[in-house]
Amino acid sequence: MDIKEYFDRISYRGSHNQPDLATMSDIFQHHIRAVPFENLSIHCGERIELNLEATYNKIVKKKRGGWCMENNYLLSWVLKTLGYDVTLLGARVFFPELDAYAEEIDHLLLQVKLDGKSYIVDGGFGMPYQLWQPMELISGTDQPQTPGVFRFQEESGTWYLEKVKRKQWVVNHSTSTSQNVENEVCRRVYLFTLQPRDIEEFRGCNAELQTAPDSLFVTKSICSLQTADGIRALVGWKLTEMKYNYRDNTDLVEIRILPDEEIEKTLKEKFNITLDKKFVPVNTSKLSLF
Repeated sequence: MDIKEYFDRISYRGSHNQPDLATMSDIFQHHIRAVPFENLSIHCGERIELNLEATYNKIVKKKRGGWCMENNYLLSWVLKTLGYDVTLLGARVFFPELDAYAEEIDHLLLQVKLDGKSYIVDGGFGMPYQLWQPMELISGTDQPQTPGVFRFQEESGTWYLEKVKRKQWVVNHSTSTSQNVENEVCRRVYLFTLQPRDIEEFRGCNAELQTAPDSLFVTKSICSLQTADGIRALVGWKLTEMKYNYRDNTDLVEIRILPDEEIEKTLKEKFNITLDKKFVPVNTSKLSLF
């Protein structure tokens, strides 16, 4: 494992001698624009391993992406290597259609302590709820970023991340979303505590999410990548491209349903992903990712 090889993978050319906020933010932004949030392994008959060297090999050498336990585990290694004080945390994701958070921890994120402040670094959420910058861990303060306004709310030691939603202008709207999602003004993203976690604590979750019949990741094939001004995502056969704040606090959304023969080409051209095994798209869950 070589930090310079990782920098080549994310096309990072900046300095990394000072473990400061500017350097961390720059590396983070390069990571989310180069490394997709994806679960394609599940739909190629591959197992997702919770092993740092396997993750490095997959993301850096094979130029693949990964889900939270891969992206953030790799980022924790990167930041620790550069001298940052990093702690693993566990979160429970919110599902608006169910109006509930997951019952068990199902998301890995990072806390970084720097110059007397704490920041949340999360390069593994994907879709339009992906942070573009580290967020300072303070309660009740709006923290505007290109994707929208994020904020934390803290109650009795539990922290809640939420994002204020913009309007969407959908160019070719052909799919319906649930009333809960349509009417949202503010999306709850996940909740977490500051209890330090060990990677071993995520082994059960890592296995469950890729095998349980009702897991979102089993019922949807997902690949999303942050772009210079928005995101693109392939969920099943549906390709969604979003441009943030296109006009008047409105995001521009374009949706296209791809035929099977275009899937492989789209993964290569839009996400820079080439798969070793045959990929079978899936999108049977009613849960919305937008």
